Amino acid sequence: MKNKDKQTEPIFTHTTSVRVLYKDTDQMGFVYYANYLVWFELGRAELMRHIGFPYQQVEALGVFLPVSRCTCNYKSPAHYDDLVRIETSIIEITDVSITFTYKIYRDHTGELLATGETKHAFLDRNGKLVRFGSQLSEHIREFLSAQK
Repeated sequence: MKNKDKQTEPIFTHTTSVRVLYKDTDQMGFVYYANYLVWFELGRAELMRHIGFPYQQVEALGVFLPVSRCTCNYKSPAHYDDLVRIETSIIEITDVSITFTYKIYRDHTGELLATGETKHAFLDRNGKLVRFGSQLSEHIREFLSAQK
């Protein structure tokens, strides 16, 4: 599932929603910028859970997925009580890493609020790179086949 040129088509996309709480906003009434990264994590965790390979299961295999790169591009602020939709996609899996992209929308208007990307290394308990991509890719292929 690796392409030398960056993939434009996602391998898999999952959508989840979250309601903005008052605690998530700053003094201006905008969602505090770091909360978008929390939403990225929520989207990732829900995607992995949806495909039947939750983080707990991955970690039970001795594999951990720390963030090695993260970007977030803010387009428009979310506000208290907005329902935001998080679209999380897997765009690349290599032997030693996985890359996710994110699109966050204001649910009732469809307005794009932010986009981002995270890359995660596959590490063992000692912080050494492990080859886990083929196992994860195979799991995703089986999941997608079962969806047809």
